[in-house]
Amino acid sequence: MTHDSMSTDALIAQIGIPSDVAEPTLVTYRSVGIGLFGVVMRYGGMPLEKIALFMNSSQVSGTNQFSQAVRLTFREGALAPYRVVGPSSITAWFLQYSVMGFAFQFFDRGLSRILKVKPVYYGSELMEVATKEKSQPLEYQLKYVSKTLLGPLLSACLESSVSNRAEVERYFGKENFARVLKSRGSNPISIVVGPAFFPSAMRNLIMCQTTFILTPIMYRQHFPQDHKSKTTLFWFGLGTNIFVGNVVAITQQALWGRSLDMLAKEGSIRYKSVIGSGLKGEGMSAFFTGPKWFSRVMMNAPAQGALPWFYNEILPYGERLVLNSVKALVHQPFLKKARER
Repeated sequence: MTHDSMSTDALIAQIGIPSDVAEPTLVTYRSVGIGLFGVVMRYGGMPLEKIALFMNSSQVSGTNQFSQAVRLTFREGALAPYRVVGPSSITAWFLQYSVMGFAFQFFDRGLSRILKVKPVYYGSELMEVATKEKSQPLEYQLKYVSKTLLGPLLSACLESSVSNRAEVERYFGKENFARVLKSRGSNPISIVVGPAFFPSAMRNLIMCQTTFILTPIMYRQHFPQDHKSKTTLFWFGLGTNIFVGNVVAITQQALWGRSLDMLAKEGSIRYKSVIGSGLKGEGMSAFFTGPKWFSRVMMNAPAQGALPWFYNEILPYGERLVLNSVKALVHQPFLKKARER
C-alpha cells in the first residue's frame, strides 16, 4: 500500500509518530495547502470574479446583462480587475481558504470525537468500496446529523469573518470602499467583518457543505467503483460544485451584491427591502438567471470545484514527508524533554 492509498490512521501508525502530534500537524499542513491553492486560483480568476460581482448586482439590468458586466469589468483597461487586489485581498484569500479547511477539519473531527460519531470520509477512503451503513440508534443518527450541520455552519462563519471585508473592498474598489465605510458610521462589527455579512456566510455555508460533505459522501458511497480514479473525482467535484452548490449559492451571491448596492445608495442595508424590491422589479430573475449562474460558475468553479480533488488527492502526497519531518523534530533531545514534562 503506497502512501497516497493509505488511510491517515495507517500512515500515522506506520511512521510511528504520536497521534497528539500527528493530527494537529496534518490539520495545519492541509490548511496551509488549501490557503495557497486558494490564493493562486482566485488571483488568476480575478476578471471572472469581477464579472460575476457585476452580474449579481443591480448595476446591470434588462437584456445583454453579461455584456454589460464585461464592459463594467474592463472599462478602465485589461488589467483593471487586478488593480483592485491589495495585500488585504491576498491575505484574505489565504485566510479564507485555510480557515475554511482548518475550521472544517477542526469542527468535524472535534465534534465527531465529542459526540462519538464518524468523521467525514477523507483521502483514500473515497476510493474504497462503498459499504452499506448498518442501522444506528436514533441517538447516534441525531448526533451525526447535528455534527454534519454544525461543522459547516461554524466553518462558514469563520470563513466569512476573514474574507467578507476584502470581498466588499474588491467589489467597491479601494477608494469607494473607504467612502462607503465612512458614510456607514463606526459599527465595530461591520468594520471588522465587513457589511452584508449574512449572505456571505450563507453562501460559504452552501459551498462548504458541497465541498467537504456532499462531494466525498456521494462519491464514496454512490459513484461506480470501477470508475473511481483521481480524474473522475476531479470531474465529479467540479460537477457537484457547478450543478448543485452554485445553483443555490447564486441566490445568496445576488443578495450580497444587491445589499451592497443599497448600502452605497442609502448608507444602510435592510434585507427585507432588498429582497422585496428585487422581486417586485425583476421577479426571481433578480436572484437567479442562467447568466448569473454562469458568471458565478466561471468565478467559483475553478477554485472551489477543484478543491475536493486537491484536498483528497493532491495534499495526501505530502503527508508522509511532513510527518517524517515533524517526527525528526520531536525526537530532538530538547523537544523530547519538553513533551515529557
